[in-house]
Amino acid sequence: MKVLLMVIILVGSLSGQNLESILLHQRDSGGWPKNQDYDAKIDRGKLLKDKVRVDSTFDNGATTSEMRILAKEFRENGGKKYLEAFHKGLKFCLDAQYENGGWPQYFPRAKGYRVHVTFNDNAMVKVMKLLREVASEDDFSFVEESLRKRAGESVKKGVACILKCQIRVNGKPTVWCAQHDAETLKPAKARSYELPSFSGNESVGLVRFLMSTKEPSEEVKASVEGAVQWFRDHQITGYRLEKKKGDFPKGYDRVVVKDANAGPLWARFYDLEEGLPIYCSRDGAPKRRLEEISYERRNGYSWVGAFAARLLKIDYPKWKKPARK
Repeated sequence: MKVLLMVIILVGSLSGQNLESILLHQRDSGGWPKNQDYDAKIDRGKLLKDKVRVDSTFDNGATTSEMRILAKEFRENGGKKYLEAFHKGLKFCLDAQYENGGWPQYFPRAKGYRVHVTFNDNAMVKVMKLLREVASEDDFSFVEESLRKRAGESVKKGVACILKCQIRVNGKPTVWCAQHDAETLKPAKARSYELPSFSGNESVGLVRFLMSTKEPSEEVKASVEGAVQWFRDHQITGYRLEKKKGDFPKGYDRVVVKDANAGPLWARFYDLEEGLPIYCSRDGAPKRRLEEISYERRNGYSWVGAFAARLLKIDYPKWKKPARK
């Protein structure tokens, strides 16, 4: 469903029934639950009862994706109900922000790891990108001016939170954990296999967001430089990730094999003590090698990838270029 939503946003439109489904799925809080099938037959009675549920989230692109669709529909075809739903969603995004500038994964009622400041799967970055566009781009000129102003201030607080969360080693900025404690802003644990750590994946989205800042402050520049250096220092070379076919539950097994010609890889997580890759099964015991964890987790989670390859090769050099003129 997440992919479907992005395709709709980029290239197409939704039918009237799909749009009605999005409106009906919006909770009274203003947000949306995740992983909804807007192509499914509408059960109006059930969806109206579900509106009081407190399962609104930013996980998996929820809420921000629906808001973008509604904004696109209103810009192209008008419709007061789409405008009202968008404004309600916008207020939800603004109200969900902590005083320290971060966003939880769920709001208004979150428990456990869902209360953490959540960078996982770019949840917070997606909210901030939308709010920044609302505050400054002509495409969102239809938004109430007071809300546009609040959106701009919200982004500033969000950037400050990102900078405060950045893990420092010997006083130098590095990268981030996938989630940080809502009170202390220290790296925090999420699910049993998601330990407090340096994130080789989510940190990429945070760096890209900071690089997209117009007229970045010296602190933002230093943050980007520190993170880029960390990625350079922690790349895994001489190996590639492949799906080994065979008599396995899924018909394959993910394995890391030697390959002198392979491009750089990064682990999803690096431990906070030594900065070395860690992999976990659901028992939460960190391992140093991918093959040491359970088949289920090894093949059901993204542990290794070329996460920062484009960042280092294309995005960062492009960002630095104006400074050299």
